[in-house]
Amino acid sequence: MPGGIPRAQPPPDDLPRHPLWRFRRNPLRRATDVAQAWIGIGLLLAVLAAMPGAMFLIGDTAFRHYAHTARHQAATRHQGTAVLLHDSPRHPEPGSDEEKRTRYRVEVRFTDRLGHSRTGRVDVRPGLPAGSTVPVWTGPEGGITDPPMTAAEIRSRCMGWAIIAALAVALAGAAAYGIAERALHRRNLAAWDTAWARTAPRWTTPT
Repeated sequence: MPGGIPRAQPPPDDLPRHPLWRFRRNPLRRATDVAQAWIGIGLLLAVLAAMPGAMFLIGDTAFRHYAHTARHQAATRHQGTAVLLHDSPRHPEPGSDEEKRTRYRVEVRFTDRLGHSRTGRVDVRPGLPAGSTVPVWTGPEGGITDPPMTAAEIRSRCMGWAIIAALAVALAGAAAYGIAERALHRRNLAAWDTAWARTAPRWTTPT
């Protein structure tokens, strides 16, 4: 074949295969195929074993953090009463479920924990007339703030962090498998090139 040895062409990777083909004995199975299969199983077992521990560790750490934050908020925040300075807008669909969920931001006047009269803006129900009273929470500096976190909010945030921890473990396992697969694939290509360099000269014809 004129022009030197043609480039090796490894078989395509999208051929239909049985899910457990790497464990089946056949003349074409390579050592790297078996290694990749066992690496996959090992990483899967490692992920399944590490996931509950990571969820508990991260969830417990988040619970301690948010519980401490909630105690600090309860000790430094004060609940009082504010008076609307303006009417809150009326909802276009009175009596609807949407009206029950809707809140409008309205300016109010309130007294902070030090007895100072202050103004701020809070979310209130639609249709409240000026002069209506609404509960507000004030922070250490006297400004309007959110109420302290409840136990339900703490649980919800802890569950969110636990789910993130589980996803992180799964992604780490997938990344490790991807790195191993690429390394084995490069090794296969190198072995294929070496084998083709020995075989190709027999297919060439003198010119």
